[in-house]
Amino acid sequence: MVDKPDYGNWVPIKFIYIPGVLGILFVVISHFYFPVIILALIFLIILCYTTYARAEFSSEGGDLQFKIRELILDNLNWNGSGSAIDIGCGNAPLTIDVAKKYPDSYVTGIDYWGGMWEYSMDVCIKNAKIEGLEDRVEFIKASASSIPFDDSYFDAAVSNLVFHEVNDTEDKRLVIKEALRVVKPGGVFAFQDLFYEKNIYGDIDDLLKDIGSWGVEEVHFISTRDSKFIPKALKLPFMVGSIGIIQGKK
Repeated sequence: MVDKPDYGNWVPIKFIYIPGVLGILFVVISHFYFPVIILALIFLIILCYTTYARAEFSSEGGDLQFKIRELILDNLNWNGSGSAIDIGCGNAPLTIDVAKKYPDSYVTGIDYWGGMWEYSMDVCIKNAKIEGLEDRVEFIKASASSIPFDDSYFDAAVSNLVFHEVNDTEDKRLVIKEALRVVKPGGVFAFQDLFYEKNIYGDIDDLLKDIGSWGVEEVHFISTRDSKFIPKALKLPFMVGSIGIIQGKK
């Protein structure tokens, strides 16, 4: 049997098991105390929704994770020659996407791993070997708030749904600024995150103005949530209804 890469799922399996177990538990309890049937229904509805979402994100289902990642590369205006960094690489799907699309590139994936997500450096390395890209990618444990590379080191930088998760920096705009620090003048970037969340990033126009003041030649915003391939049921704010892409040239 040929090994397949493991890129994980944005809906961890525990998001299915937990509401499923609680739903069944409250169904049982409702036989003795009927009012808790409301709780049972709530958890069973959550179970149905998370099961549906996991299937849509899966490569065996709707493959939405790939389609949403692909928007990043569609908006990375790069000739593919030189080095790139994937900030918060998880299990390295975007790292590998970049290496595949740009055969003359060398790609570095950084992540802090651990926590609630089912990702690890070991899986990244294994995925790269399965894809035959182990000679053109590397992985380093590091926080997105303190990238261990000199200023202007990379020709391109990408990131997918990571910046809002960086716990050691309260102001997530500073995470974007740190990402841009390692991009060369004339280099390009495409970052996807919850940019519609005003409590995290403020107004989008103000955010773009701030980025422009950091020595960036051009910066644009693209709305991911308006993509037609995303089902309406998944465009809720807590799923993918708050995501967009900031891209440009330094």
